[in-house]
Amino acid sequence: MRPDIVVDHAYSDDAAVVKVAGGRDLVLTADVIAPLVDDPEAFGAIAATNSLSDVWAMGGEARFALNLVFFPDDQLPLEILDAILAGGAKKCAEAGVAIVGGHTVRDPEVKFGLSVTGDVGPGELWTNRTAEVGQALVLTKAIGTGVIGQAIKKGIATPEAAATAIASMTTLNMTAARIGHRHRVTAATDVTGFGLLGHLRNIVRGSGLGARVELAAIPLLPTALDHMRAKVCPAGSKANRAHVAADTRWADGTPLTAEGSDDPRELLASLACDAQTSGGLLLCTHAPDALLRELRDAGLPAAVIGELGGPPVITLR
Repeated sequence: MRPDIVVDHAYSDDAAVVKVAGGRDLVLTADVIAPLVDDPEAFGAIAATNSLSDVWAMGGEARFALNLVFFPDDQLPLEILDAILAGGAKKCAEAGVAIVGGHTVRDPEVKFGLSVTGDVGPGELWTNRTAEVGQALVLTKAIGTGVIGQAIKKGIATPEAAATAIASMTTLNMTAARIGHRHRVTAATDVTGFGLLGHLRNIVRGSGLGARVELAAIPLLPTALDHMRAKVCPAGSKANRAHVAADTRWADGTPLTAEGSDDPRELLASLACDAQTSGGLLLCTHAPDALLRELRDAGLPAAVIGELGGPPVITLR
């Protein structure tokens, strides 16, 4: 057992006890999702990666996790549950995160995630309130897991597109966060259920700054635009667009409408609202060139997608 674990699940205690490094603050989060893919181990890996991301989005380091499982053991074999847990355990091991326990609920719908404990040191915390005028917006992963996930459920996603989406969703944001600390990042968020524009709006509101977004610069997963054009779009993505419309406008001052059209720029705006699972980090930095180089050297499809400044609205170009 690691020396920083005082009590884990080895003897079925009711809770885990862990030491905390002196002078660092705890980062606590929990997230649970339903399956996006048929492969149970891949689902477990996606769910774990998604749960861990919140700690890195705060500038912290993930340390410990508890499994949160909802499973119909009266309907599905326990081998499926074993595979889900194995997928999650592999991603936690990759991140250096110890799984110290968990909780299981019998439920008619499979769901899985983690409660994660991390820590963050003095001067390392990133929040929605700490963005600064003139910073660039750097996105570390491509967009489109919502529409591709919907295509997977409908059985119309190509094997290549599905594999690329799964690879993206199981890529830990740990490396991107650590790189961000080296390149003057002061604020960040991870792009998940509220979509890129929804999470960006949280930064805009929290920091009282406007954001200008270059839609054509946003990296997209293969076939994501095709599926959006074909209206293969989850309900959450549609709701996201309606939710951010009041705070978003086009460069000519025209408001973004809740309903999109087939116009190419409208499709890109809708993809910017696509509900993501285990998306990338949106980093606010004064040193975008150096940050971008190192992220790409690490194999991430990172891009500068805009900048911060002006009144607290999102402007699309």
